[in-house]
Amino acid sequence: MQGPHSIASDKTRVSENEQGSETFLSHLVELRDRLLRAIIALGVAFLCLVPFSKDIYAWLARPMLAKLPSGVAMIATEVTSPFFIPVKVTLLAAVVLALPVILYQIWAFVAPGLYAHEKRLVAPLVIASTFLFLLGMAFAYFLVFPVVFGVMKTFTPEGVSWMPDIAAYFGFVVNMFLAFGVTFEVPIAVILCVKVGIISVAKLREVRPYVIVGAFIVAAVVTPPDVLSQLLLALPLCLLYEAGIIVAAIMTRASSQPESEYQ
Repeated sequence: MQGPHSIASDKTRVSENEQGSETFLSHLVELRDRLLRAIIALGVAFLCLVPFSKDIYAWLARPMLAKLPSGVAMIATEVTSPFFIPVKVTLLAAVVLALPVILYQIWAFVAPGLYAHEKRLVAPLVIASTFLFLLGMAFAYFLVFPVVFGVMKTFTPEGVSWMPDIAAYFGFVVNMFLAFGVTFEVPIAVILCVKVGIISVAKLREVRPYVIVGAFIVAAVVTPPDVLSQLLLALPLCLLYEAGIIVAAIMTRASSQPESEYQ
């Protein structure tokens, strides 16, 4: 027979398991709600942009068309490309338009597990993350694309007609946008790692040489094979890493200042 203490401990374990299950289910429900809100925001943005799909594609294709020889146009080698590529471009624009809402839903889902002083960082981080990602895309569009396509035009052999396929061009553009958008998020990642306590500012400075080498390796993998394109990704990555260290150091000093005064 079980004694009263063993029965009580069994009931305690059962209640703890039930509470754990309820907490897990509540997290799943909240995750579902956050995903639905992000998807709804994306859907609304997409529906608003659909009437302008051809104009959006024309804007996206402008850097390539500006570098093509006179009288040469891009081609579509697949039957459905003239329809699906503008739709995909519009979806990409919708993601950019809905990005603040998507990032906010991510931060709002994570926020309950943060301390009060960490929750105050949610709004600035959402704004900064959106701005930096868009800045990375703008950097790629206005600076990197003209350079890359100019290099490709220069190295095109005699007797070869350079007529890029619109599907291949779209894939290249998306990859570059993602590469530079994520690259420009490096300061946010550095600041978060320091604030959460994963790594210290001193350690970030110590591993700086490895980060520089890693930046050039990533640039060599992601960008086209010319050196100039690789520099255009690796150098901003290194500079943004340094910017993240500087901001993290300032925030660390600011947060420790009251403690030192109190002591």
